[in-house]
Amino acid sequence: MTRQQAMLGMLQGVAEDQQAYRSLLDLLEQQFQAALRHQQARLGEIAGEISTLVDSMEARRRLRVELAERLVGAQGGMAQVFALLKHEPRARLEADWTELEQMVLEAKARGKRNGDLLAEQYTIMEKVLKGEDQTYEPV
Repeated sequence: MTRQQAMLGMLQGVAEDQQAYRSLLDLLEQQFQAALRHQQARLGEIAGEISTLVDSMEARRRLRVELAERLVGAQGGMAQVFALLKHEPRARLEADWTELEQMVLEAKARGKRNGDLLAEQYTIMEKVLKGEDQTYEPV
């Protein structure tokens, strides 16, 4: 693989991850809405879609690490990859990378929000179904 092919693969992977994160953010919002409405079947469908999407994103991440190592060595990072590009393509990749990082943070926040909601719902259902442990204990 040439350096040019590695760089093209890097650029393509970042663009694909941007699209994937847009899809993930949408799925996380759908998951939240389904949880609010107690739509168990839909939650299962969404979980499958998220899992498939995350698997493909992880494969691209591993490829991106490999491509970055080919371009700048094992100790290099994205900043060194950016430095290999001329001004305009570098600025575009840096902007795309920054946008991708923001989407990652948003996805983490939505995932935590969804997990907190689901955990709270589970706790409430446990109390409703099994009662509270100390309901009839003397004070």
